[in-house]
Amino acid sequence: MADQTQKKNTTKSEESFSVEFKLDEQLPKLSLENGNDDSDDTASESLKRRPRGLQRNRRTKSLYGVSPNCKFGPKGCILESREGCVLTIPDPRNQKLTWNKPPLTVLVVKKLFDDGALTAFLNLVQWLVKVKNMLVYCESSVLEDSILKVDDKFKEIQNKLQIFNGEKDDLTNKVDFIICLGGDGTLLYASSLFQMSVPPVMAFNLGSLGFLTPFHFNNFKEQVTGVLEGNASLLLRYRLKCIVSKRDGGSPSKTSIPTKVGARILVFNEVVIDRGQSSYLTNLDLYVEGRLVTTAQGDGIIISTPTGSTAYAMAAGASMVHPSVPAIVITPICPHSLSFRPIVVPAGVEIKVSVAPDSRNPASASFDGRDRQEITQGDSVIITTAQYPVPSVCFKDQMDDWFDSLAECLHWNVRKPQKPLASTPSVTSLDSMDLSN
Repeated sequence: MADQTQKKNTTKSEESFSVEFKLDEQLPKLSLENGNDDSDDTASESLKRRPRGLQRNRRTKSLYGVSPNCKFGPKGCILESREGCVLTIPDPRNQKLTWNKPPLTVLVVKKLFDDGALTAFLNLVQWLVKVKNMLVYCESSVLEDSILKVDDKFKEIQNKLQIFNGEKDDLTNKVDFIICLGGDGTLLYASSLFQMSVPPVMAFNLGSLGFLTPFHFNNFKEQVTGVLEGNASLLLRYRLKCIVSKRDGGSPSKTSIPTKVGARILVFNEVVIDRGQSSYLTNLDLYVEGRLVTTAQGDGIIISTPTGSTAYAMAAGASMVHPSVPAIVITPICPHSLSFRPIVVPAGVEIKVSVAPDSRNPASASFDGRDRQEITQGDSVIITTAQYPVPSVCFKDQMDDWFDSLAECLHWNVRKPQKPLASTPSVTSLDSMDLSN
């Protein structure tokens, strides 16, 4: 009977091109719905229900960092094809967007101070309001453009728009869908507006590089209509959850424990801890799951998502990692060592970077290039995979979009081709040549 069950499970796994890992019946079941954050209260209750010998595990983590069935905004999710409490590694080809209800609200994020993006913004917003009858959210800073103030067509719909302030207003559970008009930085900014569940994001390339923005605006009506009808693939781009922990008084030492904990920050690309404006090397203690891995001496360390591996980390010598790979990339910045190479660790592990007590100077931490703050001796930055990814709508699919970006934006492995050998005469070595003349 056991052999038949094992054979049945193996056949099922081969048909779906995914690997299943069933949970131990003795462990508490992991919730794979609603995308709830791994809060301290939930973790504490989970630990209480576990057998005493298993209480070392501090966090309940899914197989690859984020819940495979988490929701994206009020109405978006991945079409579920399985039942029961089973953790899976999904086939990227099967990550299709589905809507629990028809999307009615859309956030349009535009690149500032760009005339090309402004024209696209006008056409898109008018079409969404008049043709699609959608409630459109726009940032207040976008409406300050002098061209919009004198545009007659925009005045007709201006009163129908929902205006928000990105620095003050919370859009959580208010937006069903996001459309970005700009470059990669516009997508990063849209991600920063949602510190919890993120609605599906459709990014149009109106910027400089466009590595993360696969759509072109020339036929936006057909493309947006297809996404609104659920005809799209999703790429879940992991984010990192970061907490800055400050040492509470006293002189720093190897055993001092930081106690003051700052606000949670979610980053899309990377966390950078560097030497800031100091001319000295920075000494950073790197911990992975509580283990002191090494002390990095150099200009700093980059902790990046797979998406961020093609940004600062790549420039510092790291490998490019596909966004679907469940991983965190650790890259040194100009290490004063011949053997400190970039490494990749599993998603979901807890990473801590502390300024060593004997470091000559404090360090500086930045999050996606923003919110730079000083990290003094004994302080720490605690990093792990966030519960809420950014669901990016694919132009084709996960594989084609990524390799197309490598080819078009980074010109990966582009070189002048080597000339072929002449067909006749066939010369393979100097021994076969007649050198008597």
